Amino acid sequence: MSAMTLSADEKSVLNHLESQGDSMIADVRRWSAINSGSRNADGLERMRGELETAFSRLDARMEAVELQPSETVTPDGEIRPVEYTPALKVSARPDAPVRVVLTGHSDTVFAKDHSFQACRDLDDDTLNGPGVADMKGGLLVMLHGLLALERSPWAGQLGYDVLISPDEEIGSLGSGPVLAQLGAKAHIGMTYEPALADGSLAGARKGSGNFSLRVKGRAAHAGREHHLGRNAIVAGADFARAIDTLNGQREAVTINVSRIDGGGAPNVVPDIAVVRFNVRVGDEEDARWVRDGIERAVAQVNTRDGISADLHGGFTRPPKPMTPANLRMFEWTREAGLAIGLDLKWNPTGGVCEGNNLWASGCPNVDTLGVRGADIHSDREIAKISSFTEKAKLSAVMLMKFAKGEFDARQARALARAGQEGH
Repeated sequence: MSAMTLSADEKSVLNHLESQGDSMIADVRRWSAINSGSRNADGLERMRGELETAFSRLDARMEAVELQPSETVTPDGEIRPVEYTPALKVSARPDAPVRVVLTGHSDTVFAKDHSFQACRDLDDDTLNGPGVADMKGGLLVMLHGLLALERSPWAGQLGYDVLISPDEEIGSLGSGPVLAQLGAKAHIGMTYEPALADGSLAGARKGSGNFSLRVKGRAAHAGREHHLGRNAIVAGADFARAIDTLNGQREAVTINVSRIDGGGAPNVVPDIAVVRFNVRVGDEEDARWVRDGIERAVAQVNTRDGISADLHGGFTRPPKPMTPANLRMFEWTREAGLAIGLDLKWNPTGGVCEGNNLWASGCPNVDTLGVRGADIHSDREIAKISSFTEKAKLSAVMLMKFAKGEFDARQARALARAGQEGH
């Protein structure tokens, strides 16, 4: 692959981005101060209002997208609906010859009552605050990349859909169908999760599923009629041990039993238990293998006298392997980085994000195009200030090159489809 060069017009667009750094940092400070934890509906609505104002600078159609509710198993074994605030969708030029989907999320892992609520400077190049990297900083990178595209002569050749969801940190159960829909009609995807502090990108990603096993037994007095009881917690614990033995049998498969709910007074045989666990897999064959193992363990629980069990949940983030289509996207992203002085590398990860969902719909993508950051999901979360304009430039170069046809996005999509059909 020959070295990528930048035209005078492209350089002019990138030079303008240099003047936007202070504005981007002011915006991320303000957005970081808005608590938008995944369960804080008021905060998410306020954040969507901020995003609507910010993205209104684009000549694009904007709409609030209602998300379908999902279900959860409560600690006492009840099946309850989970409601979500609307996602924000921004669309432009639906009939353009090349289409890209850009995704991000407005929610954070920090609840309304969490102690981590303020943004502060640690040094001249480091911000510490909730969401500064994951991913309110990334949303600003996305926005300014698109604004840069619109300043270029080639904007008319590229159509896009932006989806900013309120539920990524809790699995995208509401926004998942919308991600699938947008990914299915796009040639390529760009997602704005944070890169590592050294600029490294996430390459291949494992798949992930969250599951809950609901176990029902029979309550009884622990002293007078213990023999009449059927202990749901003991049955659930045996199930947890059974699925834990699947660890180590396949290299890329891990099962993490994270919690067992149930029980009450010490003198009552517990009649309900909920076993919660996460599964990570390297590919679809891993997913089939581990699902078979889990179902055998469920069947074993159901052989017990007076005990019944039913499984809830599933794989909501399919694996995203480094296929030829995705590798082409990463290699081309690296070329775009070199054109502006960035030497980008990537490494496989067990973490998951919306990029998994886009890939499942046949859309090759790079999903760590956000700011450089570290210690996300903790009160040590940081974002590097210099990376805001740095990564906005990278997105701008990529979008302009997509529009100019210097990267064959349609061929990448066809390659992805061929690879998935081959499996």
